[in-house]
Amino acid sequence: MKEWFTPSEVAALALPALPATLRGINMIAKREGWLERRNVAGTSLARKRQGRGGGWEYHYSLFPTMAQTRLVAESVTAARKEKAGGVDVAPKGRGEMWDWFERQPDTRKGKAHDRLAMLEAVTALQRGGLQKDVAVHEVARTNDVGKSAIYSWFDLVAGVDRADWLPYLAPRFAGRTASVECADEAWQFIKTDYLRQSQPSFSTCYERLQLAANEHGWTIPSERTLARRIAREIPKPVFVFLREGPDALKRLYPAQERDRTMFHALEAVNVDGHKWDVFVKWPDGTVSRPIMVGIQDLYSNKILGWRIDKTENVDLIRLAFADVFNEFGIPDVCYMDNGRGFAAKLITGGTPNRYRFKVKEEEPTGVLISLGVEVHWTLPYSGQSKPIERAWKSLCDSVAKHPAFEGAYTGNKPDAKPENYGSKAVPLDTFIAVVGQGIALHNARAGRRTRVCAGVKSFDQAFNDSYAKSIIRKATEEQLRMCFLAVENVRPDNTNGSVRVAGNRYWSELLLEHMGKPLSVRFDPDDLQAGIHLYRLDGVYLGFAECVEAIGFADTQAAREHARKRNAFKKAVKIAAELERQLSTEDMLRLLPEVDDAPVPKTKLTRLVTVGNLAAKASPDEIADAAASATEFERNFQAGLQLLQGGREE
Repeated sequence: MKEWFTPSEVAALALPALPATLRGINMIAKREGWLERRNVAGTSLARKRQGRGGGWEYHYSLFPTMAQTRLVAESVTAARKEKAGGVDVAPKGRGEMWDWFERQPDTRKGKAHDRLAMLEAVTALQRGGLQKDVAVHEVARTNDVGKSAIYSWFDLVAGVDRADWLPYLAPRFAGRTASVECADEAWQFIKTDYLRQSQPSFSTCYERLQLAANEHGWTIPSERTLARRIAREIPKPVFVFLREGPDALKRLYPAQERDRTMFHALEAVNVDGHKWDVFVKWPDGTVSRPIMVGIQDLYSNKILGWRIDKTENVDLIRLAFADVFNEFGIPDVCYMDNGRGFAAKLITGGTPNRYRFKVKEEEPTGVLISLGVEVHWTLPYSGQSKPIERAWKSLCDSVAKHPAFEGAYTGNKPDAKPENYGSKAVPLDTFIAVVGQGIALHNARAGRRTRVCAGVKSFDQAFNDSYAKSIIRKATEEQLRMCFLAVENVRPDNTNGSVRVAGNRYWSELLLEHMGKPLSVRFDPDDLQAGIHLYRLDGVYLGFAECVEAIGFADTQAAREHARKRNAFKKAVKIAAELERQLSTEDMLRLLPEVDDAPVPKTKLTRLVTVGNLAAKASPDEIADAAASATEFERNFQAGLQLLQGGREE
């Protein structure tokens, strides 16, 4: 950057806060005493101009601050254009520069630190009063480097914030960049041949490349050169995917290790279903492998609740959650996979990101959403996202192979069936008892090697310690009823408001206000005669409706009971109607004002009464009265009618 300027040069630059004329610059220099000004080192800031013409030159530090800022900015832009061949190229962003610097070796970073130290030394000497030339000379002599090198480093950081000098000072030599020529067709040929899941050797692929090159006249390098290029230019993940397949690619990505110490007991749970490798005999006599839905606390790994059924259905999941809500409380977050049972509207209806079924605006809100449980979906068969799947592996060994299940164990895969496969089926009660005992032992086993248990505590101990000092949301009776009861959309009858659920009819007086409107009902599927609870679609509780049982045709007792209830309903409605209408009809009529008879208006004209196609003859008196009150036109018209009638009589 140029530091010394003559008055004419300063005027030509038209800097802010300075005149743009030679006379104006000379007046300011005289008024502010630029010829006598010196820096802290005592060096004059004005000097005799060298060469023809003479005159004075002034250091730019004498200029106002705004003028100095403009001068430095224009100098940086000019230097950047000169380096870019006359094109103004904006400097790289600081983030990009630091990212590049972090990827450099320590030797290059060390040279950048050395250069920064020398620039810092020059800057410190300048602050002490030395001129920049003297400071640069002293630092160059002390560090045995050339003065031009130091000046070039200052050029590298010109216009750059002091905090970002380091990456700009790092050496940028590219090293060897020359490469042997290779035809693009040959390069595409060797990549296509070599990057196949058949995994041919590179030597065999190169032999085929030589045959093709001879045929088409391609220029190719040596085998080792192409092999090095493959290793250099093809990213490792892409190479593995093309040569070994997607499963090998998945192994390149490390399994996620999540720190669950951020939670407390019951803050977050994960739920999953598991099909046991045991034949169970159900009460109806059928034999099959049972499904269990389990809910595990993410903080402690303790299994909090579980239920068993023939299939993974909505009721099974709902009852498992109900057990947890009833015994421990309501969690804040729940992680589950997107299976049909878990994604059903009865469990997660209303979740914005529920993607197995279409989300409808009129669908009832699911149990978890109604209770404020935040739902997160995970990948199926993923132990990293659902730790409970690792618990299933442990329980398969300790429970599925229990001595009580000998002969009923099926093996965990088709080629692992035991010799006594299918020789026994365990009764359901026995199976549930053994599973309950196995889960209790699983939770109570001490010395668990997790971050929370630290190789000392059991899952039970870790859960209890955190549960005792955590804020837990306890479920109310209403919330528990929401969990234990199923939910279904209904539309009350347009005539009497009754609704039908699972083949039964239910009615309540409050349904009359919602006839034909969609409602949500909750009921116990194991006791349909107990009645149903009615809700609006937005979750507002309306009330209870009793079951209206179908009775026998000749059941007079039931008929009398039905008539009694209907009469009671009619009586209650009559009482309510009387309360709504406080005035009688006579009292209401007395409040109306009396109305006098309106006078009968008189007409000026009388319509002719016709008999058939002929008008009836008017009397002389009628004609005289009409003529007295008519206008001249009307009188003439009446006279014409009279003459017409006289002519017809003759």
